[in-house]
Amino acid sequence: MFRISDKHLNRKWFKAGILALMGLGVTPAAWAAGPPAPSSMSDPLVISLVILMLLLLLIIALLANVLLGTAHFQQENEKKSGIKATMVVGLMLLSSSIMAQAPTSTPAAAAPTTIGGLSETTFYLIIGVLVVEIVVILFLLLQLKAMLAKEKLRKIAEATAAGLAPAAPGLSWWDKFNSFRPIEKEADLDLGHDYDGIRELDNRLPPWWLYGFYITIVAAGIYLYRYHVVHSAPLSAEELVIATKAAEKKQAEYLKNAANLVDETSVKVLTAEADLSAGKALFISNCKPCHGEDASGMAAPGVQGVGPNLTDDYWIHGGGISDIFKSIKYGWQDKGMKSWKVDFTASQMAQISSFVKSLRGTKPQDKGGRAPQGDLYTEGAAKSDTTATGSTAPAVDTAAKK
Repeated sequence: MFRISDKHLNRKWFKAGILALMGLGVTPAAWAAGPPAPSSMSDPLVISLVILMLLLLLIIALLANVLLGTAHFQQENEKKSGIKATMVVGLMLLSSSIMAQAPTSTPAAAAPTTIGGLSETTFYLIIGVLVVEIVVILFLLLQLKAMLAKEKLRKIAEATAAGLAPAAPGLSWWDKFNSFRPIEKEADLDLGHDYDGIRELDNRLPPWWLYGFYITIVAAGIYLYRYHVVHSAPLSAEELVIATKAAEKKQAEYLKNAANLVDETSVKVLTAEADLSAGKALFISNCKPCHGEDASGMAAPGVQGVGPNLTDDYWIHGGGISDIFKSIKYGWQDKGMKSWKVDFTASQMAQISSFVKSLRGTKPQDKGGRAPQGDLYTEGAAKSDTTATGSTAPAVDTAAKK
């Protein structure tokens, strides 16, 4: 780009000396930080930061080389430009001295504190060097931009002095991107329509807008074919139905899990056939030995079982849904009934309790059931417990009893 004569060959040694000074500016920093830990260079963070430092240093060297070349070129035409080159070199030397003196002002850590596997001193030292390098790069870029702008103005002034009209500025990338016409051709674009001083120009639509409009037309055709011809995707109403079914499925799963959160204070009578069937199956497989298959308290015709009749209106510990649930859950140790809370989930105990409630009046004493035990229970009345020693404490494993 520039022609350098033989008398300026020594400038190569000058630039090499600057780069050497920059390198020396970093080396004392490493010495001042003390000998590195044996495993420091194997740390990925250290490797990444060192590579970044070297890349920034390379960028500084390249920018300094370009800036010195530009300053030398301008020096051939203007002696004052040497001042800017001196300022740039001075800043580079100053940054090197700052990087060299940084560790001397950092006090030694009283206790080993690490950041990303590095000591605090090393980490902040590296970050400081990176910040200085970035500042130097920004300064060099600003100086280079200023020199190039000055050179452009000088060339325009020379062309004007020589009687040559400066070349018309070309279209910017934004103008090219939008296919704007140059202002010189505005007369050719005028359609002759004047509305209150506003002239109509025959400008083309920007290509990006035009092609975007074409894409929407193609997308509309694809949408029409997919949703209304081959029906390969659901419409909005169908999506609503699908989403509703998915929500109902999630709700059922939630309620299934939430059913196990009930206890004797929140249990309600279940009336669904599925719940009553499940409760019956659990009752027959677990409660039949003591209460009988029909819950009448009879092990066989004419033979009383261990447990009381669950089909009449007489209850020892209450006949409400919460009372039955509590009896199943905690048992009654003094009456020989075990606690079933380890064997059944809360929802299963609610199903058994609801099944027992559904047996009311099916087989009392006059229908072949066991004689009443306990007190007459009236739904909604205060509970009367005939057992003074009854409690809700978990019971030991014994035979099941009401």
